[in-house]
Amino acid sequence: MKKLLSIISVSFILILAACGGGDDNEGAGSIETIKFADAGWDSIKVHNHIAQTIIEEGYGYSTEVVTGSTPVTFTSHREGDIQVYMEVWTDNIKEAYQEAMDEGDIVEVSTNFDDNVQGLFVPTYVIEGDPERGIEPVAPDLKTVKDLAKYADVFQDPEDPNKGRIVGAPTGWAVDEILSTKVETYGLDEHYNYISPGSDSALVSSLAAAYKDGKPWVGYYWSPTWVTALYDLTILEDEPYDPEIWEKNRGTEFPPNKVTVTVHKDLPEQAPEVVDFLENYKTSTELTEEALKYLQENETSTEEAAIWWLKQYQDVWTQWVPEDVAEKVKSAL
Repeated sequence: MKKLLSIISVSFILILAACGGGDDNEGAGSIETIKFADAGWDSIKVHNHIAQTIIEEGYGYSTEVVTGSTPVTFTSHREGDIQVYMEVWTDNIKEAYQEAMDEGDIVEVSTNFDDNVQGLFVPTYVIEGDPERGIEPVAPDLKTVKDLAKYADVFQDPEDPNKGRIVGAPTGWAVDEILSTKVETYGLDEHYNYISPGSDSALVSSLAAAYKDGKPWVGYYWSPTWVTALYDLTILEDEPYDPEIWEKNRGTEFPPNKVTVTVHKDLPEQAPEVVDFLENYKTSTELTEEALKYLQENETSTEEAAIWWLKQYQDVWTQWVPEDVAEKVKSAL
């Protein structure tokens, strides 16, 4: 009899354990920790922290971040080691993205923003000068990427004075290969050394140092970033986008780049309420740059910038989630 009662007691406890603890996290039974991709740039870090805060405080899940290059993190995403990718620059990894979608490895749940730009930039003072800083224009007729062939002496490579220097995308980024091909297509490799910085911070440091001293600089950048929000930069014009030419040799401007939020194929069943939230996640270049400006001006972390953004833009993110979830997150903030 005692043995029977013991079995019944254990069974009852197991039933309670299975049924309990689900008030804050109804879908946690199949996944406890949701992992996010961090491919290295500030805006994806900010969006990760925004989404992580809402998911942790509003839905009761644990979250983690997995860092790595775009190819590495996207492969992990397809394989299910990463559940959420908050910024997939779809046209930068067009073939891999389409393959992942076609094979059903990932699900595109929303467009984070689609009003972004990317390409080769110069500080505007290079073209127009800056009287307040006593800077004279050194390339007043510079308008296009192809025009750079005439200005290699302006953008002189300090390590190779016979050539100019174009600062490309960080090593490991998908766009690095695109830019390298573009430089060759336009014959700019005859006049310039194309260099790939080791990281996003190295790219920023290169531009920031030149900008502070009012010196010429040409290189890759994109929006939304705090750099494009705070610095007066001009993107160089390029040939009109043509899909056939682009695929052949990158000899046009960058294609319109929809930046999406994707989840691994299993997450809709593992955490349906979280996927519902991510389906509503939509910002813009301007909204994203507000967080990035705060990040830079206050010399803070991407996590703190995300918390500031959540406090500042409650009218935006509260539309993404049910009222009870919004209240939990607001209380946590």
